[in-house]
Amino acid sequence: MNKTELTDALASQTGLSKADAGRAVEALFGDDGLIVKELKAGGRVQITGFGSFVARKRAARTGRDPRTGATIPIAAATLPAFKAGQALKDALNR
Repeated sequence: MNKTELTDALASQTGLSKADAGRAVEALFGDDGLIVKELKAGGRVQITGFGSFVARKRAARTGRDPRTGATIPIAAATLPAFKAGQALKDALNR
């Protein structure tokens, strides 16, 4: 399911217009959405019964260029991570 399909499904399930559903999806998941803002601030987004979004820091390290075998530096980065909640895991495994 892509963002357009998610917007359409949200609109049909809630009775919102497609425009309102699109704004809701964008407010949560967009580049400047609520989840991104909270993770940038160092917080965590926990949705009970669904899961948690967190930002994890990855240290700088060295890697290898697969074509040449040369050692290359890989910069430190902050990456998003999602941990599924128990209710979501149970729903998928019924």
